[in-house]
Amino acid sequence: MFQANCASCHTAEGVTVGSRAVPTTAALAALPPERIYQAITTGSMALHATALPDKQKRDLTEFVARRPFLDIEGTGLAKMANRCSTNPPLADLGSAPSWNGWSAGNGNTRFQAAAAARLTPQDVPKLKLKWAFGLPGGGISTSQPTVAFGRVFVASDNRVVYSMDAKTGCAYWSFHADSTGRFAPVVGRISGHPGSEYALYFVTAPGTAHAIDAHDGKLLWRTEIKGLHSVNASATLYDGRLYIPFAGTETMAGANPNYECCRSRGGVAAVDANTGRVIWKVDSIPEPLKSLGQNSQGKPLWGPAGASVWNAPTVDPKRKRVYVGTGNSYGQIAADTSDSILALNMDDGAIVWKHQEFKGDSFMVGCGPKNPAGTNCPETLGPDWDFGGASIMLQALPDGRDVLIAAGKGGVALALDPDKSGAVLWRTTLYTGQPPSALGLVLFGGTSDGQRAYFPLQQPGGGLVAVQLQNGAIDWNAKIDADRRGQNGAASAIPGVVFTGGWDGLLRAVDSTGRVIWAFDTRQPFKTVNGVEAKGGSLGAPGPTIVDGMVYVASGYIGVQQGTPGNIILAFGIE
Repeated sequence: MFQANCASCHTAEGVTVGSRAVPTTAALAALPPERIYQAITTGSMALHATALPDKQKRDLTEFVARRPFLDIEGTGLAKMANRCSTNPPLADLGSAPSWNGWSAGNGNTRFQAAAAARLTPQDVPKLKLKWAFGLPGGGISTSQPTVAFGRVFVASDNRVVYSMDAKTGCAYWSFHADSTGRFAPVVGRISGHPGSEYALYFVTAPGTAHAIDAHDGKLLWRTEIKGLHSVNASATLYDGRLYIPFAGTETMAGANPNYECCRSRGGVAAVDANTGRVIWKVDSIPEPLKSLGQNSQGKPLWGPAGASVWNAPTVDPKRKRVYVGTGNSYGQIAADTSDSILALNMDDGAIVWKHQEFKGDSFMVGCGPKNPAGTNCPETLGPDWDFGGASIMLQALPDGRDVLIAAGKGGVALALDPDKSGAVLWRTTLYTGQPPSALGLVLFGGTSDGQRAYFPLQQPGGGLVAVQLQNGAIDWNAKIDADRRGQNGAASAIPGVVFTGGWDGLLRAVDSTGRVIWAFDTRQPFKTVNGVEAKGGSLGAPGPTIVDGMVYVASGYIGVQQGTPGNIILAFGIE
């Protein structure tokens, strides 16, 4: 089965397809079976495994992973050391500092104020590893730690969500979900469930939203949001609603002439946080699908498709808007809302305005630069310059005006006016020389402290660019000295310091002048507090979280550049 379905791309040496490095057989063997199974059932490889019955998918999964599926006992707390001796009641959510969800605030600026950070620029060089928590059987750490109530909430690619003590790393509980996901859990009040005051919310890759009791991990509700889509980012919780981003599914398989392409789209859904009821769900492309004829194999062609949303939605209560960035289109025609910033009406999801930065960008892995008629591919392949991965930052300027800050794979940073239908205030090119490839320059986003925005760069050596919010001028580009792949993870900031991680596995702290003042190599084995064998690797999508004098980071990421796998959560503090 492996030879027939997988071996042409997954090899011992490694294959590059469409500028993306396909994981080697060794990299796949580092993953838990749960992660591989998700990929071939509901994830990026699902279309390639459609003809296989479930039993064969499971057999193939265990062959590739070189080990059997783990049961709940194997991934839960039963076999762990250092379980918490008690589970005291949760205090009020606002009584202690937190980093709740993808960002420390609704504006998605990934900035932690001094009162909650309790960490100064003078403290940062003194940071030491306090504890390490091993994720059983894990191979990719794509869930960003959330910290609330003095607890850490984080998921693993073994499909389990864990709750640990923020200071010691002892484990309170674990919850076995239906699938994996690239998300930061988020905590909020819940009503209608006697005995439960706070819920932990998250959405797994197939589009299943969960609410579990934040105190003990008990399931409160579970909602499957159906459609031809996947979820590759965090949901945002605000005022009793969970805003969920959706991505299309045809980037990796749409070029196959035996596939009926292209129909999948990005979008956003709003779900009632108390019940799981879907309030509204909208596509990022407003016009309906239309028939484009047939390809040379007689398969129907459709469009426009794509415009995936793989960033956490940004909520603007003042204007009753939800902002998202979108990715490239799929297929023969490009949508007018791909590679765009969209403003949605909070009440019903209707698109209020859009700003499209790159027109005509239709991209799928497997298509050539120029493609003849009769294929699923566009005539001219687009550059794949998504705004999909980095959340839009809503930032108040010192003069009281609000501004939207966006940057993406095309290497362009933008400031948009939310009061003037997204009018461009400034536009800044973040690269010098050649434009970025389809791998992109800014992947999972920057951070903003009210004076500047800071963007980590995925380029040889890395870099961290500081951009003035008032006018878009570049103040400096920090010398990072990462490897040839640079940095793709999200940056985070406190007053005077930006934390950023690279493909090389180093977590770095950069001060307000662009000087690296602290670094820690996460790409190594660690002795864990829970007794699980674990190591770190490349730093990928999830950025560091900073709260109450501590810094937390998930290490281990393969991605599309042969990153180093890992299964560790690291916590740093001042000695």
